[in-house]
Amino acid sequence: MTIDLATAIRVVVAGVWLVFGLGFKLLRLVPRHERIVARLLGERVAPWLTRLIGVGEILVGLWVLSAMAPTLCAATQTLLVVTMNAIELTKARDLLWSPRLMVLANVVLLAGAWWIAVG
Repeated sequence: MTIDLATAIRVVVAGVWLVFGLGFKLLRLVPRHERIVARLLGERVAPWLTRLIGVGEILVGLWVLSAMAPTLCAATQTLLVVTMNAIELTKARDLLWSPRLMVLANVVLLAGAWWIAVG
């Protein structure tokens, strides 16, 4: 079985969204994500809002896998990632493991999203 590059990139990009949504947010494997939400929007709403964000991330991952409207999908990912990064870097930088690495990883993620969208 041979897998082409676009399919491999699609699986990796979708996998990132699915891991962050399901593992880090819904299953709370990385509590730091909930602390970031709490910092921004308050302790009371952080548990359920973090899970809601996780559901959204899972839906993005499934959208990537579906290959439907790939340009809109890449644009949506770009808007989400840039917005989340900007908020985290300005409001919760001290809670980030490595701000520079986060930005670099997200640039790579978005490059993959755009590769499959326009490739």
